[in-house]
Amino acid sequence: MLIYKVFSALLEYPDQELLDNLPEIRTIVKSSAGSLEAIAINGLIDYLESHELTELQVRYVDTFDRAPEHSLHLTYHLFGDESDRNRGPALIDLTEMFKEYGVKIVTNELPDYLPLLLEFASYLEDSEATVFLSDVHKVLSILSANLAKANSPYAALLAILESHATLTRLAA
Repeated sequence: MLIYKVFSALLEYPDQELLDNLPEIRTIVKSSAGSLEAIAINGLIDYLESHELTELQVRYVDTFDRAPEHSLHLTYHLFGDESDRNRGPALIDLTEMFKEYGVKIVTNELPDYLPLLLEFASYLEDSEATVFLSDVHKVLSILSANLAKANSPYAALLAILESHATLTRLAA
C-alpha cells in the first residue's frame, strides 16, 4: 500500500529530498487516505513545509534520537537497550523474515526501525500489511501516546498508523 510508503518517508530524518517531494506526498495522501486521516497527515506536512530544514532536523533529533520513549526502533520499547537478551533474537527474527521475502536491507538502521518496517509493509497486500503491522500494535500504541504527551507534530501520524495496525480492520 502506497500510504505506508508515505508514512515511512514522513518518519525518516528530514532532508531536502523529502521537502521537495511534499507536494507529491500530499497528492498521494489525498487519493489514498480517508478524509480524517488526510487532515492529520496534512497537518504534519504543513509543519514540515513551515520550518527551515535545519530546524526540522534539530527537532527530529530531539524528538526521536534524544528521547528514548520516542525511539523509532520498536524493540527498544519492548526490551530496552541493546543489552537486553531478548532484543537480539527479535532483531534476528526480523532480519530472517526480510530474507524470506527476498528483501535486502540497504540501510545502516536496525531491522526494527519503523520507517524500514513501513517501507516493507508498502510492498505487501493490504490484508497482509495489516497482519504484519498488528504484531507491533502494542508498541505503536506506546509510541503514539508518548508522542502525544510531548505534543509532537508526529503524534497524529503514529495514531493513524496505530489504527491501521489492528486486525479489527480486516473484519470491517
